[in-house]
Formats: sequence, structure tokens, C-alpha cells
Amino acid sequence: MQNQLYIDGRFVDAVAGGTIDVVSPHDGSLITRIAAAEAADIDLAVAAAKRAFPAWSALSGAERGRLLLKLADKIEECGEELAQLESLNTGHPIRDSRGLDVPRTAACFRYFGGMADKIEGSVIPVDAGFLNYVQRKPIGVVGQIVPWNFPLMFTSWKMGPALAAGNTVVIKPSEITPLSTLRIVELMTEVGFPKGVVNVVPGYGHTAGQALAEHMDVGKIAFTGSTATGRRIVEASQSNLKRIQLELGGKGANIVFEDANLDAAVNGAAWAIFHNQGQACIAGSRLILHKDIADQFLERFVALAKSVRLGDPMDPQTEMGPLTSALHRDRVMAYIDIAIEQGGKVLAGGKAPDDKALAKGFYVEPTIVEAKPDDRVCQEEVFGPFVTVVRFSTDEEALAIANNTEYGLGSGLWTQNLTRAHKFADAIHAGMCWINCYKRVSPGSPFGGIGQSGYGREMGFEAIHDYTEARSVWVNVDAKIAPHFKR
Repeated sequence: MQNQLYIDGRFVDAVAGGTIDVVSPHDGSLITRIAAAEAADIDLAVAAAKRAFPAWSALSGAERGRLLLKLADKIEECGEELAQLESLNTGHPIRDSRGLDVPRTAACFRYFGGMADKIEGSVIPVDAGFLNYVQRKPIGVVGQIVPWNFPLMFTSWKMGPALAAGNTVVIKPSEITPLSTLRIVELMTEVGFPKGVVNVVPGYGHTAGQALAEHMDVGKIAFTGSTATGRRIVEASQSNLKRIQLELGGKGANIVFEDANLDAAVNGAAWAIFHNQGQACIAGSRLILHKDIADQFLERFVALAKSVRLGDPMDPQTEMGPLTSALHRDRVMAYIDIAIEQGGKVLAGGKAPDDKALAKGFYVEPTIVEAKPDDRVCQEEVFGPFVTVVRFSTDEEALAIANNTEYGLGSGLWTQNLTRAHKFADAIHAGMCWINCYKRVSPGSPFGGIGQSGYGREMGFEAIHDYTEARSVWVNVDAKIAPHFKR
């Protein structure tokens, strides 16, 4: 298990010698201590990435892609090891780490490995006699800040397009869950990535993250995390007007209409909020139910929530693990009190599990609260296994409730009415909308939000555009240019 910083092709201790405890969310025990990057370490990492950039960007796209494809193969080869490391560090149930996190990580690197030699420019129709073409050029050194909820997967989402486009990377995983990112960079070394192309600097946000966002030699920051921290990233980036990509909080509306397939909707709604303990920015955390089917839906949904198997994330039978930190568990639990204070009705959960075997861990039962659309629990991101329920009578009311939030990341709706489905997908304020499904992602599909959920996109060709600059070149082929200053 690697616990040092990775700078310029070597694992090294932090300059100041600081460390951070990494603990198991299952029982609070110490897993390891990692080196804590600070400003001096960020300077070294950025300098290494800057030195590596000319040679890396000059490589053919096919060669960069070849290394990304080799990495994808290596991740699959080491899949079980990575899955166990991810579950140990994050609390993800091992069945999810095996079946979702590792395959998605490999698939993302493979997608961008295949795209690396397909990044095209364009020719623009302009005045007669002129040729105008646009090239896509890498930005240079990019800083990437990965959240603690899906560290393995987000490492690929961040690094894949950046490296394919020819950038070099300084990536800061969360100090809470850095272990899988550090293992990935070990695998990158094994498959032949040149030194300095990727540098990994786990550390606290207010030290390492702040230094990365302020650094004058960083051309872009890609950040996934809370909206509040995103605002601080924007402020810090003003040092050199670096580009910013933000994937921030969410308060996903999940609307169930009267004509929905209830079996599919109930299971889809449970997946939308209870997968990864609700620790997902795209979680369907607001259930908006048509009044005619609400009671019937809730009867099934509450029963399903109460049946979810909580337990040790390393147990293949576990369906929901612990929250990733004690601090976050306490934050989620505080929202239960807030809901009750504002008149909310707890339909399920609302407490830690009674199982004494889980008492030392950071567990919260699947929680369902019926509330009013303007209540805090319907407006603020809880980021846990906590879903609110509101009822509606008309399509217009459902849309108004769905759009009654500052966020705009994920959204979902369940209906058999094709016209309604497309109208809602067009009108709902969100970067993504799922119809009769929820939380579907693919390396080829752009991922991101609007409003307070951020801007810029992960994955797809849009991600390549976000990691390149458009360079316009004008050529006078045979145009006759009249002199502006006639003499």
C-alpha cells in the first residue's frame, strides 16, 4: 500500500514531513498514514509537470493513447486488488467496487486512449482567398482535485481526457481516500508513462488544494466537490486567470408520474439514493410523487429501504456500507433533526443501525423523510442515504418543484408518456436527465451541471474540448488585400 507523494516519477515524503491518518470507515481503525502535501510539494510537482509537458505534448496521439490503453488493461489485471483497496478506504460495498468502480475506471481510460489520436481541428469557411483552420492544442499543466466519494473512478474521469489531449497533470486526491489514486499512478509507472507526466499530491484542501489553485504555472483546475469549495477555487484561480472546470453539488429531482411502471420506479429510486450510501452528487435525493400513486409507491419504497443490508463493506452480501468519515456521518445525522424541527415526517431510518457489530463505524440507516418543497432538507445537499418525499397534482406543479433549487446536476422522471418525457427533459434545469432510469454514466456521454452545480463537462468529446485551446490560423492563399492606408 503506497502512502507517499508521487512527484517526478518517484514516491517521496512531504517536504515538511507531515502526515495524515487514513482510517477505515467500517470501524474507525487506522489503515495507514499518508504524506501530507503542502505548498512546497505543490511547487515541486508543478515544476515536474511543466518540464514533462513539451515532450509529452509532442508525442503522437497514437502513442499517448497506447499508454492509456495499456493502463486500462493493467487496471483490469489488478481489478481485485483495486476493488479491495477502494472498499477498505471508502466504505463502498465490495460488490460495487468490483462490479462498478473498477470496470468504469478501466473503461474510461480505454475510451480516452482510443480518442487520443482522433482529436480533430476544423476548417472554417471565411472570405474568398483565405484558408482558416483551427487546431486543438493542450493547455499545459492542469491541476485536478478529486473528491472522496468515488476516488478511483474520478481519477480516470479527470486524468483520461487531460492526458489524451497532451496535458501533464498534478492531481490531488482527497486526504480521506487517497489510496486507490496512489495505486493507479504506480500502475502508470509500470506501463511506461514518462516521469513528470502525472504527479499525485494528497493533502488538505486549505493547503495543497489552495496552493494548486493559486499556482501561476497551472493552466487549468478541474475540481469535483462541494459548491462552497468550488467558489473558493474560483477565487484562488484569479492569480493567473486559469481555466476552471467545476462539478459541484446537486439536489437531484426524481419525479414519478401516475403512469409510471412502479416496480421499475421503486427500484430505480432506491438505486438513485442508496447506492454508495447516497454519497453522490447526482443522487436522486428529492422524490417527487404524483398524489394518485404516492401511497402505493411509498409502501413499496419504505419496505425496500428497510430491507437494504448494511454491513462490512468487504462482505460480498453487503448492499450499503458506512459513510466515508465520522465528520460526514455527523453532518448527515444533523439533517434528521433539522427535518423534524421543520415538520418533516421520518418514514424510515433516521438513525444509526442497531447492529452492535457496526457501532464503531460511520453507518446511517436508509432514511426517508416526507417534507415540504421549501424545507431545508429539500433545498440543501445532504450527501447521504437521505431522500425527501413531496407530492404533486399536475405536471406544471411537478416541474415547478423540480426546478425549485439552486442546483442543476442530475434529474430523473418515470412515465410511459413519450410526449411528457421529452417535454420535461427539455424544461428541467439540469445538466443530465434520465428517463425511466437513473444514474447512468458512460465515458462517451458528457457529465456535468448548470447553476450552482458548476460548469464544464467530464467525459465525451466535450471533455477534450475542455482540456484543449482552440488556435485559429489564417492563410492568405490568393486573396487580394487592398491597402488600408492608401499612399
